[in-house]
Amino acid sequence: MDLPLRNSRIKLPSGQIFWREVGQGPILVFLHGSWSDSSQWLSVIEHLNQDYHCFALDLLGFGESEQPQKIHYSIQLEVECLFKYLEALRLQPVYLIGHSLGGWIAASYVLQYWEQVHGLVLIAPEGVLLEGQQSSWRWSRWLVGRLPIAYGVLRSLLPLAKILRRDKLIEEILQKRRQLLSSPTACKLLFQRRWSEIQAELLQERLDSLQLPTLILQGKKDHSEAISRSQIYASHSPKAQLQMISHGGSNLPEYLPALVARYITEFVSNCH
Repeated sequence: MDLPLRNSRIKLPSGQIFWREVGQGPILVFLHGSWSDSSQWLSVIEHLNQDYHCFALDLLGFGESEQPQKIHYSIQLEVECLFKYLEALRLQPVYLIGHSLGGWIAASYVLQYWEQVHGLVLIAPEGVLLEGQQSSWRWSRWLVGRLPIAYGVLRSLLPLAKILRRDKLIEEILQKRRQLLSSPTACKLLFQRRWSEIQAELLQERLDSLQLPTLILQGKKDHSEAISRSQIYASHSPKAQLQMISHGGSNLPEYLPALVARYITEFVSNCH
């Protein structure tokens, strides 16, 4: 990959934001997923930069953007940070493209600042309530909690569990914890806030106000929860189109970048 990227930073009220930029033309703004950063989009941008002006941000608290410790992270904080970023760079109107957590932030942004956005592309977006989600949230919250003794016991039991061929579950728990803790800000946003606060930022009750052309991309081989969330977005958003990708899994931007870029190109062309 030989993209002529321009890497830049800007100081905003909430903290410094890093972004990668390339190309000229209609403005595409990319928001990454929970366990990634702006590099997630580089393969997609490689297919788009000849025709579009692409901006891929590290969200506040992620990647090379500032990670302020004395701040309460929320979806609304990320939305306001994005607003200040687009305002400072005078990037209006734009096309917002978000994956996972980035999709939740992008949709939340459009519900507040729809006049600044031409169109919305959501890839396996987070941000709507599923049955049993609170129980799953409690489990993940426990996994990322500060219980070193519990995890020390699990690690100490692993050799014995291997002998008894009961090690798979322990290894899965420890691996899941490592994955979650690889993105501390995502943990703060998704698991380390009160459930009532997270619930207040979920979007299923507000999607009927999403009066903007919206494309939802979802891999058929993704987890059933991700598919259900995309279906909720599609069924509740008046101008949404759901595109199921038969051979797609959980990270379409990285595993099928050419196909994602083609869908984005077609969507932007139809929005004109």
